[in-house]
Amino acid sequence: MIPVRGVGGKRVAVLGLGRSGLAAARALQAGGAEVLLWDDTETARDKAAAEGFALTDLMRRGGIETADLLVTSPGIPHLYPAPHPVIARALELGIPVDNDIGLFFRSFATPDWDNFEQVPKVVCITGSNGKSTTTALIHHILTEAGRPCQMGGNIGRGVLDLDPAEDNAVVVLELSSYQTELARALTPDVAVFTNLSPDHMDRHNGMGGYFAAKRRLFAEGGPDRAVIGVDEVEGRFLAGQMAEGAGDDRVIRISSGQKLEGFAWSVFARKGFLAEWRRGKQVASVDLRGFGSLPGAHNHQNACAAWAACRTLGLAPKVIEAAMATFAGLPHRSQIVGERGGVRFVNDSKATNVDSAAQALRAFPAIRWIAGGQGKEGGIKGLAGEFAHVVKAYLIGASAEEFAGQLGAVPYEICGDMASAVARAGAEAVTGEVVLLSPAAASFDQYANFEQRGDDFTRLVRDLLK
Repeated sequence: MIPVRGVGGKRVAVLGLGRSGLAAARALQAGGAEVLLWDDTETARDKAAAEGFALTDLMRRGGIETADLLVTSPGIPHLYPAPHPVIARALELGIPVDNDIGLFFRSFATPDWDNFEQVPKVVCITGSNGKSTTTALIHHILTEAGRPCQMGGNIGRGVLDLDPAEDNAVVVLELSSYQTELARALTPDVAVFTNLSPDHMDRHNGMGGYFAAKRRLFAEGGPDRAVIGVDEVEGRFLAGQMAEGAGDDRVIRISSGQKLEGFAWSVFARKGFLAEWRRGKQVASVDLRGFGSLPGAHNHQNACAAWAACRTLGLAPKVIEAAMATFAGLPHRSQIVGERGGVRFVNDSKATNVDSAAQALRAFPAIRWIAGGQGKEGGIKGLAGEFAHVVKAYLIGASAEEFAGQLGAVPYEICGDMASAVARAGAEAVTGEVVLLSPAAASFDQYANFEQRGDDFTRLVRDLLK
């Protein structure tokens, strides 16, 4: 645990008692604060009470009014589409509003650091797609290299649940737009921006607000090094704002598909090869095609981001390459769960929208595609340009009929449930093909979450391969 600094004797309200909320409450209490806890759901309140916390109904008059600070969980709206009533009241009263990320950055550094030979570092990763894989890959590389390392934020442990820093250690944090938008303190040593595509539009009141939330990590965080994906105009804009010019090596531009030779420092992947360039010279090259857990252009971009971040931390190219070769990937993200007779079975259940599914469809040349679930607005119309690799679609869930009508000339079969889809795709697949679960839809019509959906696919595949 990282006790929160600067809150001794203060009354701090905590709104939202999920993983990050409870971790914040413990850390605040350890820092000497009196905590006022509340959640709108009875289940969460009961869990907090079981830990011995007293509850204060912040919705009632006199609840939030006595607080010196309000700490809110990331999933609770604080601006758009409308602030939660407790947050709205805090803003009316001038009570500062923060989240666990802000508390972490104000508390991580301590006087003990004066005794360290090497100051600890914090690496933060944000963007629309690839955050989790990039975060996990950086953590894996550092761990394989023998560097003390912890992973948290939007993946792994809550930030205040991490252990206090040790000499030469690195903390790797995945940060969502919900987290970067509100944090009152953001001071990463290395900040990574993967890419940007439309998401959470209601929460940020449009694309501009969404980008602004991501941009805060850089513009207000002031990292020593900024690793920025420049395959979209927003990334190019951000890199331009952070750098004094093309010769500024504090900004490392990364790309999947573009050759970036005109900059002081860049890392890019083309045709399966990663290249690092510094001041007009190539200093490293890696063949990514043999890394089975990093398939496709989107994962090659993740590899470029992780490579750049680890190079800023002093790791040698050979060390990074060796560690990448042993990376197992993350569950539900282009995860290879089995192979038989030259047919691979890939779990990409995390692809709950069209943009994510598009990345997976581009990654493999011949696909038996399991898709469907609780479809989003527009269905899969946006994937029409990616159907060339689809041999046949096997449709499940509530959106099966809608998706069938949007497949054009692609052969399809309405299977209804996962068991039928896996059985049919597995029976028809031939050598060189991939049976890919990449639903392009939410899971809530048949599963509690995308993890449960991916676990079901994995279990059925493993039963099939026995």
